[in-house]
Amino acid sequence: MFADMKTSKASSSSCFINIFLISVSFCTIYLLLLLYLFRASEVANIPASSQGASAPTSLEHLVFGIASNRVSWLDRKDYAKLWWKPQKMRGCVFVESVPDNERYHNDSSSNSLLPPVCISEDTSRFRYTYRGGRRSAIRVARVVSETVALNHSGVRWFVFGDDDTVFFPENLVKTLSKYDHELWYYIGTNSEIHGQNWAFSFDMAFGGAGFALSYPLAKVLAKVFDSCLERYPHLYGSDSRIYTCLAELGVGLTHEPGFHQLDVKGNVFGLLAAHPLTPLVSLHHLDHIDPIFPNMTAKQAIAHLFEAVNIDSERVLQQTVCYDRWFSWTISVSWGYAVQVFENHQFLPDVLRAHKTFRQWKKGHVVQEAYLFNTRELHIDPCRRPTIFFLDRASSGEDRIESTYRQYNSSDNCSLDMGLPKKLAEVKVFSHKLDLKIKQLQAPRRYCCDVLPFSQGEVLQLAIRECKEELIHIH
Repeated sequence: MFADMKTSKASSSSCFINIFLISVSFCTIYLLLLLYLFRASEVANIPASSQGASAPTSLEHLVFGIASNRVSWLDRKDYAKLWWKPQKMRGCVFVESVPDNERYHNDSSSNSLLPPVCISEDTSRFRYTYRGGRRSAIRVARVVSETVALNHSGVRWFVFGDDDTVFFPENLVKTLSKYDHELWYYIGTNSEIHGQNWAFSFDMAFGGAGFALSYPLAKVLAKVFDSCLERYPHLYGSDSRIYTCLAELGVGLTHEPGFHQLDVKGNVFGLLAAHPLTPLVSLHHLDHIDPIFPNMTAKQAIAHLFEAVNIDSERVLQQTVCYDRWFSWTISVSWGYAVQVFENHQFLPDVLRAHKTFRQWKKGHVVQEAYLFNTRELHIDPCRRPTIFFLDRASSGEDRIESTYRQYNSSDNCSLDMGLPKKLAEVKVFSHKLDLKIKQLQAPRRYCCDVLPFSQGEVLQLAIRECKEELIHIH
């Protein structure tokens, strides 16, 4: 009897436990279902723009405002054709009136490859008192507010430049990706010349190099811009006005050395071959310098550079240095542009300095000859200067990229000793497509290169690779 009672109690206890566990399970499922429905309603109430905020920045997030005029646009639009991507880019070229040139209106197929032309608003109500200046500076400055007024959706950055500014779009996107577009950013660079910065400002983005404003900053600036312009009729240029109004908003310039004003003249080889350790974002003043490749026009030369850009945009102009043990050569590769071979070993800091192949922007005061980057004088004896090989062609295969550079200055009356680099006809460089991550952009490091053992005769072969825990030094 007692055994039956014990069995009955055990059964009741087991039944109670089962009921309790089932109840807890139902409650848990019910709570999880409520939590899911709550989170789903929260996501549904988030604006579409915010939901995509975590997506990587792309060309579709940029809007361009290009300053031009009805005369210069006819000649400089060929530069824009090289970098403008009609299916991916938005923006306008602002001119004071519609070009009436027959060549412009008859070239409809070509115009479809260009940014649309917008007519600037009338600026006659604004005063301009800078003696000897151009009041068109006011119209050009207002490209900022008029671009914002286009009211495009999904914008993260507004990018501004001149009609002779050549942008490198993928590198521009990658550079801007380092920054939070929801904060107030004013990104660009100043002049390479001390005198230009001294005259205008060391903290001003020079408009020809191009500059970028984050969306929230541009929206606020556009609201107050006209009232700000009224206070500064005495300023010279458009970029001075933009900089001053941003200063009134309390925003300073974030320097990015990949933008290039190019306030120099003549042969800019030395400057380009010693490019900073950052992606190339822009070039300016291309009609004021020599063509960057020999035996070409300025536009042909930039088009030739874009042959390399279209294969590996991020690696273009990135300088890599390696040392040849056998001949004691020092080799500097500025990928997609040129290779320099020095006949003896050079210390790395010396190779990284820009050779002064260029001339000053303005003659006169000593500050016009002071540059904001490290320079190096050319050797007085041309035969002691590095042998230069310019890009001939580049191609991309399944597992690597091959670029070939041919010697340019072989006509120098120099001895052709077998140990001298002038005996070389070409240099082949092997590499892989560069895809820098955000952390690599924030903490950049130079790549390494090796002289391949099967280099022989008139061909030197090199391989670019990521450096390990090693030094780039003379062996």
